[in-house]
Amino acid sequence: MRIATAFRYEQSISNLQQRQQDLSTAQMQLTSGKRVNAASDDPTAAARAERALASIARTDADQRAVDASKNAMAIAESVLGDAVELMQSARETIVAAGNGAYSSSDRQALAAKLTEIRKQLLSVANRPDGGGGYVFGGQGATQVPFIESSATVPSTVVFQGQPGQIEAASTEKVNLTLDGQRIWMFGREQDGTLSPVNVFDALATAVERLNDPSITGTDAQTTVNNGLGDLDKILGNVQSARSEVGEMLNRMDGIESRLADSKLAAQTEKSNAEDLDMVDAISQFQNKQTGYEAALQSYASIQKMSLFQYIN
Repeated sequence: MRIATAFRYEQSISNLQQRQQDLSTAQMQLTSGKRVNAASDDPTAAARAERALASIARTDADQRAVDASKNAMAIAESVLGDAVELMQSARETIVAAGNGAYSSSDRQALAAKLTEIRKQLLSVANRPDGGGGYVFGGQGATQVPFIESSATVPSTVVFQGQPGQIEAASTEKVNLTLDGQRIWMFGREQDGTLSPVNVFDALATAVERLNDPSITGTDAQTTVNNGLGDLDKILGNVQSARSEVGEMLNRMDGIESRLADSKLAAQTEKSNAEDLDMVDAISQFQNKQTGYEAALQSYASIQKMSLFQYIN
């Protein structure tokens, strides 16, 4: 078969361009450190890397949700700890009020102490979560969840939040708030059921009774018994809520560990799909560089085979 010089020339040009493209691609891979810089380089590997990247993004979003929940629950655990201490102090104060040797002024002094404890408990129940909301705001509250109403005597505290709790937008079930109504407005019976016993109203009733100068020792003891009964139910409920929060915090440690493992697996998959084997890449680059130089020499030789070169 007769091969024309023009065909050889075009073939040489085409080969040279291909070698140049291969060398450019190898150089780009070495510069970026990635074998796949565009989907066209390896569609299958690019798809694997994209799925891994989406998994990493989901894991990062879940981790942010866990961080927010962990912060809120840490605040809640601390707040409930404060509440338990205040209720224990209130309990001791109520017990002391049953002392038959106490005068009316002694009981009134204890009532003043209970009033202060009640104020502190209300402040604790309205503790902000640091993010513009409230720890016990339930499913959302733009204002403090517990407010005091003086429409009745003794005054009462009402929950103005939305019952329930907010969960973070995450594949893991984690809370951002707690149900303040369930924790603060109910007491836990011995069988575990909840009954409507309001800690603030229970203390307000005890304060009102102890401030009455006409009550006798027997009346004071009745006040003590009733107050202790209500307070113990409420204290049991708050302690139970604190235990639940502690369990949440422990569970989040496990969630964080799983998220870390999931992210590492996705990062490894992404790396396997698109990263470059540098040792092999350098060898390939050197081979392509040698091939390109050979193509240049071939092209130079073809140029010398024209008729004009022969005549000259």
